[in-house]
Formats: sequence, structure tokens, C-alpha cells
Amino acid sequence: MSGRLGDGVGGGQGAVDSLCQWWRQAGGEDLDALRECGRVLAELLRTEDGLEVVLRGAVVVDGRFAGCSFGAVDFSDVRFVGDVDFAGARFDGEAVFQRILCEGDAEFGGAAFAEVAVFGRARFRGAAGFAGARFADLAWFGRGEDGLSEEDPAWDEVEDAVTPAWQEPNEDDPHWPLAVLDFDYQDWIEGGDGARFAGPATFRGAEFAADAWFGKARFGDSADFTGVSFGGPVHLVAPTAELTGARAEAAEHEWPFGWRLDDGEMVADSGWGGLAGNDPLARLAGVELLASVGDAEPTVRAGVVRALCEYLRVPLSFAVTGSLTPLQAAELRARRAAQETLAARARPGGWADLSLHLSGATLVDLDFSGVSVAYGDFCGAQFYGKTDFTGAVFERADFCLPGSSDGRATFHGPAVFADARLTRHASPDDRERSGLDRCRFHADSP
Repeated sequence: MSGRLGDGVGGGQGAVDSLCQWWRQAGGEDLDALRECGRVLAELLRTEDGLEVVLRGAVVVDGRFAGCSFGAVDFSDVRFVGDVDFAGARFDGEAVFQRILCEGDAEFGGAAFAEVAVFGRARFRGAAGFAGARFADLAWFGRGEDGLSEEDPAWDEVEDAVTPAWQEPNEDDPHWPLAVLDFDYQDWIEGGDGARFAGPATFRGAEFAADAWFGKARFGDSADFTGVSFGGPVHLVAPTAELTGARAEAAEHEWPFGWRLDDGEMVADSGWGGLAGNDPLARLAGVELLASVGDAEPTVRAGVVRALCEYLRVPLSFAVTGSLTPLQAAELRARRAAQETLAARARPGGWADLSLHLSGATLVDLDFSGVSVAYGDFCGAQFYGKTDFTGAVFERADFCLPGSSDGRATFHGPAVFADARLTRHASPDDRERSGLDRCRFHADSP
């Protein structure tokens, strides 16, 4: 296409299909042409309602779709260069944004989703705005998980899935979190993280009529859910979530530790500052408070452990190697305190039957020597400094997503596994069952 891209394109679904087909094949080099594609598409969408848009794997530059009316859309694996604006947009069909990469700010404030909205494993590197958005059906910000029959034609597309490069601080597995696993009975799971928010995320005043699923989602900054209305089940355990004034109707919920429903409205337990905020000293105090609460009350220990693990899964915005600012050093001290709290309670005489869900976590100088744990999930985790599992006993431990070398943990320093049993009845050398044999070791273990 040359000249003004819109010249002679016409209108209707055929015009959108032709534009999107050219767009998907255009690559990502000519940013001006891609920017013009976005302008033309927005014009078409404002002319006619309900047009379907399929842009899988395309590059979108400075997308300006505020107020546009869409039918069903598929933006899977799209890379948004610059800011993207869907404020006030209407999606009358299924809206699929799985595995998108937003390099700038992403605005969905006031958008209306009439059917399922899928943001599984989306990456937001700037601010993400969903204030006042309305979700009439399932809102999925979690990990991807589906079962496919042996005859499902989707199998033809699994191997062709190409997601934008994984270039996050402290992580080096390009297939995390896009590992596609083939289990018995032809099930597949795109494992690992859910949506990942590096900058502030706001859902203030949003309405979720059905399920609001943030399982495995990771918030590296503030997560504002103030005044949100939840009409269906909720899975939201991020320690940075602010839920003041949020309301919920259904009985099935998982909330961050310290939050509870009182007559349908979310309230924080008295004196609970949690692990939210930007002050690492406050987070250190939150770790100490959690430990004391769990020591005093056995019934809340599972919640305390989950909160500490979720804290360690919060993405870090800075590299943990090299020189650190005072604030960064303080943040690592708080994280080491969380690690030490878990280790101390997992040793004999501590808290029984612990499950440690640390997939994708950044762990620094981890000392899990002598722990006895029911389950440990370290898939995709990054271990820095010295890692010590000497004499550790796990009923089950996973260091790699099953069936492949994707989603594997990486050790960036010496790692000791002397006399460790990664399954309680396995031999010390049984690394295959845990996936440890498929991990990366950047330094020889002593």
C-alpha cells in the first residue's frame, strides 16, 4: 500500500479484513506505515459498528482507538509501540488481548466488554488504566489454561505462536511464560505468569459482572481496586492491591491477606498495613507482622505463607546485580526477611505442611537448607547469589514446567543440593522428576 493508506479502501468488514491481513504481514520496521494503519482502522470502526478485528502478532504504533466500536477482536501477541488508547471503546464480541506487550501506557478506562475479555499473560510496562471499565462476562487476567480435544484445529496454531521477546529485569527464559505443554489426553497449558503490570494499574470503579480472575497476575507497582463492584467469583491475592470500598456479591473469593468482606464491602483488618506501598521499610515491618500473626494463630498460617510468596513474586524494576541505591538495597533486605521467615517456619518444629508457590519469583541468597515442605513451585524462578537446599525435603518440588525445558528456573550463582530430597521418597540425585535437570546453572555448584 502506498500514499495515504486509506485511499480506496472503502468500508465494511471486507475493508477491515484486507487492512488487517496486510498489517499482520507488514512486520515492525516501517513505524510510519503502521501508525497510518491504526489511523485508518480507527476511522473504519467509527463509521460502522460491530466490525471484527484480527491482528494476531501485529505491531501497533501509537494506537488511538478511544470511543471505537468493535465486534469480536483478536489482538493476541500484539506489540503496542508507544501508548495505546482504548478509553470508552465498546467490544460487542469476545475481546482477546492475550500475551500482548504494551511498551508505553495502556488506557482502557470506561471501556465496555459485552463478552469474555482475555488479558492472560499480557505485559504492561507502563501504566495500565481500567478505571470505570465494565466487564459483562469473564474478565481473565490470569495464566492461560485450556483443554483441547485431539481433533481441535487449534493444535495447528500452537507451534506457530510467537510472542514478543521476554526482556524483563532479572529474567532470562525467553519462553516464560509462554510454555505450551502437551499432557496425556491432549491437554495443553500455557503456563507461568498471568498478566504482568510493571507500572501502576488502576481498576478504580470498574464493574465485574462475572468472574474476575487475576490468578498468577503480578503487580510491580500499585494496584488500585478502590470502589470496584464484583458480581461474581474473584481471585485476587496481590499484596499491593488496594480494595477500600470495593463490593462483592458471590461467595467464592480469594483476597489478599488482611482484607475481608463486611456486609458485602471490603475492609482491611485494623492496623494492617500489609506489603503494599513504596516504602521498603514498611514492607519489612509487614513481613515481621505477618510472621508474628502466623506464630500466634495457626488457622491463618496458609494465608500468611501465600502472602509472603506473592510478595516475593512481585516483579522488581531494577537488576539485583551490580550497584544498588539505598532504596533498592532496603527492598532486597525486606525480601531476604520474607525468605528467612518462610525458611524458619518450614524447618522441623515450625509450621507443618507448607506449600510454597514461588513461580517466577526473584530470590536472592536463598537458604532453604533443612526445610520440610509439602510442595514447592519454583518454575521460572530466578536464583541470585548463593542458593542452599542442603538437606531440604519436599513431598513434591517443581523447578521446570512439566514436559519441556520451558519455564525452567535459573541459578545465577552457586547452588547446593547436598542430601536434598525433592520428592520425599526419591533419591538425592532424582532431578528429573522435579525438572531440576532442565534448569540453567550459570555457576558450578560446589
